[in-house]
Amino acid sequence: MLSVQLDTYLADIDMTATPEQKQKLLDFVAMLAKWNKAYNLTSVRDPEQMLIRHIMDSLAASKHLVGERFIDVGTGPGLPGIPLAIMNPDKTFVLLDSLGKRIRFQKQVQFELGINNISSVESRVEAYQPEEKFDGVLSRAFASIEDMLHWCQHLPKENGCFYALKGQLSDEEMAQLPEGYSVTDVFELKVPRLEEQRHLLRVVKNSEA
Repeated sequence: MLSVQLDTYLADIDMTATPEQKQKLLDFVAMLAKWNKAYNLTSVRDPEQMLIRHIMDSLAASKHLVGERFIDVGTGPGLPGIPLAIMNPDKTFVLLDSLGKRIRFQKQVQFELGINNISSVESRVEAYQPEEKFDGVLSRAFASIEDMLHWCQHLPKENGCFYALKGQLSDEEMAQLPEGYSVTDVFELKVPRLEEQRHLLRVVKNSEA
């Protein structure tokens, strides 16, 4: 049963959740599985795998987020933004994606599950000009850190930072960090029941840049 698995996985990463938060996470998986049949939102088809590869994979980064206002760039169906929003009601998340069907799904999730700290924006990242900038820019889907920093450089506040969720780290990719940026932290994330490597990179713009 998914609810039992969720309890176990949350305990594995030392995360406490209210019954309401747990229900919203489970309902989000159910909606993702249902809509996926028509909208092809994710290549993961099995709800048990969605719980591991999407929900827990997203939540593993939660404790490292500093600030209150975040943008999830290239969020797809709302990953990692929606699970993070459910578990961090004190933070707000803008979910940015260029595909209308993904935005429609996110808005339905927001409506059905009553998630009040997310807003969905249909736009290409380079065209999006927020009225207020962000404490953190999240990305789980960008091809490289170099691309992420190039396309998203206008989004963080002056003291904001970038959070790149990555699998295995490559020395080559790390070496291609654009001039004027520094990796301040590399967190190795442990995702329950997932043998693959997961990392979270925290990148800041150098003050003199």
